[in-house]
Amino acid sequence: MHHRDPRKLFPHDHVMRHTIIPLIPKAVTPNMVTLFRIALTPVVLWFLYVELYVIGVPLFLFVAFTDAIDGSLARLRNNITDWGTLYDPIADKLLIASVVLLVVVQHVNLIFGLMIIIVEAAIVLGAYFRKLDGKVIGSNLFGKTKMVLQVLGVTFLLLAIWGGLDLFIPVSIGTLALALVFAVISLFTYGL
Repeated sequence: MHHRDPRKLFPHDHVMRHTIIPLIPKAVTPNMVTLFRIALTPVVLWFLYVELYVIGVPLFLFVAFTDAIDGSLARLRNNITDWGTLYDPIADKLLIASVVLLVVVQHVNLIFGLMIIIVEAAIVLGAYFRKLDGKVIGSNLFGKTKMVLQVLGVTFLLLAIWGGLDLFIPVSIGTLALALVFAVISLFTYGL
């Protein structure tokens, strides 16, 4: 199976090159951004748990956006590491899975939330076993699309809960279902 070169740029990297990346000091490494995302995940969860959505929702979006930042930073500054290629996706899955457990399971459906988490766990396990085999594989377009759809789906759900916008609940479910499709494709093209 042909795997994507982790150094190859994604379309959004070209935008990031001229917008966000120049604002980040050279001393900040992609792995620091990944660790920052891991450290902020419990903070996001706390604000969502106590229903302080005015802080929790923007913070969730900001922390999710650090996924785009660390990947672009690594590719554009030629600073890709084995640690980053393993822990960046784990950091993403920690954020998404924990928010899914907190909000999707409670406000949508237990089975639907568990399906999202099980597929994410399978992707992490697949990546871990590939790493044990000495193979480090960068993310692919299916995985990137899945992450964007997951963030959008969770955001729609958070907005529905926060603002009482019930219309966003089916939009959220549809977006998360599409993300699940991309997650399964990603699993078979990346994780296993």
